[in-house]
Amino acid sequence: MVAAVPTLEAWLAAEAEPDPWVVETSGSTGRPKRVLLPHPAVLASVHASARRLGASGQWLLALPEGYVAGLQVVARSVVAGHEPVRLEEHGSFTAAAAAMTAEHRFTSLVPTQVRRMLEVPEEAAALASFHTVLVGGGPVDPALRRRAAEAGVRVVATYGAAETAGGCVYDGVPLDGVGLALDRDGRIRLAGPTLFVGYDADPELTAQVLVDGWYLTSDAGRLDEDGRLQVLGRLDDVVVTGGVNVPAPAVAARLLEHPGVRAAEVLGVPDEEWGNRLVAFVVGRDRQVPLAELRDWVGAAHPRSWAPRQLVALDEVPLLGNGKPDRLALRRLAGEAS
Repeated sequence: MVAAVPTLEAWLAAEAEPDPWVVETSGSTGRPKRVLLPHPAVLASVHASARRLGASGQWLLALPEGYVAGLQVVARSVVAGHEPVRLEEHGSFTAAAAAMTAEHRFTSLVPTQVRRMLEVPEEAAALASFHTVLVGGGPVDPALRRRAAEAGVRVVATYGAAETAGGCVYDGVPLDGVGLALDRDGRIRLAGPTLFVGYDADPELTAQVLVDGWYLTSDAGRLDEDGRLQVLGRLDDVVVTGGVNVPAPAVAARLLEHPGVRAAEVLGVPDEEWGNRLVAFVVGRDRQVPLAELRDWVGAAHPRSWAPRQLVALDEVPLLGNGKPDRLALRRLAGEAS
């Protein structure tokens, strides 16, 4: 459901609680779901985010409004008393940033957007003028964080879902009021005032993931020595290949540390010999790094069995409308390349 600002403004300002707002999930691994977000959940997320960031202000919308990240950008700006600036109404991110008028400026991006903007000096300078840049929709690898810090950009990595009214864990720490727990298999569970009330016309699926006040995510995680959440990826991102369990996100993170790699994704695809073969989808910088070199690079930091067995060279990683990698398209490309 894509809404213009006045409609969302009216919904946010309603005195009597209105019907839930409907957002769709990205459908990155299958059929999109229609998530019902109650009015109090959206407002709880807005206020908890402002408390954590230490300020509120005007937001630049660079993501689709129909998804939860875009919805929250609009909501945060509206609640703070500012109309959001839409990237699509300006010629560039730099021009959109220049059109902002509030003292404190914010935006929410996905890692791919940040990576590309940091490669353009004027866009990197514009990013550095923001109070905070929230980055969600995927892991923020250490190399990207370092590049952002060197450019003077304050990045906060967020974790959440449409079902939690967007990001509810900032830099590994839950927002105020948000409950976080891990099941025995590492599955991340979330609770608190930002939860959705169900999936539209799908009570069976709702009952599967909303259990005793907790939202059971499809992601695996662990707590580091400081008690911060580290998201390891989707539970099904662990690829069993040749009898070995390989965490695909960890392999992708290692590939991103290679100086010749600009972007990378790693998935498992069915294979007669290995059960699943690990496929690296790589965008090179000045050249395409050979598979043998990438295998050696991964093997230098992880078990050799984690090294990808297939390389698919790309000009760009295919993305969904919300900026997340299109995993179904990637699997098709792997099949075509083999």
